Amino acid sequence: MELLQSDLKLRQLKVFREVLRAGSTRRAAAALGISQPAVSQHVKQLETTLGITLFKRSANRIVPLQEAWELLRNVELALTSLGRLEASIFAMKNDEKQRIAIAAPSVFGFVTLPKVVAIIHAKTASNVRSLSGSYEQIGEHILAGRAELGISRLPLDPSLFEWAPLGSARNVCIFHPDHRFSKQTCIEAQDLAGETIVDIDPQFAAHQMNFNAMRFAGVEPNILVEFDCNGHEAGYVSAGLGISITNEIIAREYAAFHLGIKPVEPSALYHYVAIWQKGRTFSKALDVSLKAIIAAFSTELPARG
Repeated sequence: MELLQSDLKLRQLKVFREVLRAGSTRRAAAALGISQPAVSQHVKQLETTLGITLFKRSANRIVPLQEAWELLRNVELALTSLGRLEASIFAMKNDEKQRIAIAAPSVFGFVTLPKVVAIIHAKTASNVRSLSGSYEQIGEHILAGRAELGISRLPLDPSLFEWAPLGSARNVCIFHPDHRFSKQTCIEAQDLAGETIVDIDPQFAAHQMNFNAMRFAGVEPNILVEFDCNGHEAGYVSAGLGISITNEIIAREYAAFHLGIKPVEPSALYHYVAIWQKGRTFSKALDVSLKAIIAAFSTELPARG
């Protein structure tokens, strides 16, 4: 990218970002340790380089235009990625430890990610940063350079990501170990009649499929509580407040809760993968980390019931 080929132009981008972060050229100058006129000059030079007016100027103040806010998002992505690249190169040159950032839904912090970190710690000098979020946000962490690796599930855009398979899972019902479901082989829609349900937000496809099956069987769902991400349901279920529908891989994270687990019909099939940005070059530490994720998922799925 021609804009980043010059140290001077890179400096202009950093000053521009700080002006929007700080809210004024005066505060940006203080944060950067340069004079206010120098900040203004860098901003003017950037506008000239781009051929775009980014600020409205009046009474010794500059006010960001919409173009400035639109540019900021891409500048943040570029500078974050560049910063990570510089840190990685420095670490390789100086044989120092790297920090591996792994993005995954928070539920994987119960069982899987501790296994991953243990392997990374044993085989490299690297430490680990864990970022959480929805599956969509995991992809955003990867593309923004905030994370090198992620745990997600298909489908994904092959023009943006590469991935390695981790495992597939079908739906299961989780419940308190003393629940009547413990005596059943499989849970079907009609079995949920009269049950209080701990359910994931209606925006999720699993919710739609499960509830459509119940209503087709003539059962109206009795929702006690809704949650917005995997992991929250385990506490409610272990307290005996209801049952919940999840999948086998997520249920594995709840080993410490000693919940009952039974297959559900009808069921969807979920394919989990380790993901990274397309075209990424792997360091030794990153290769170890990917293998650690794959190894952590190779554990057998929990016994049902």
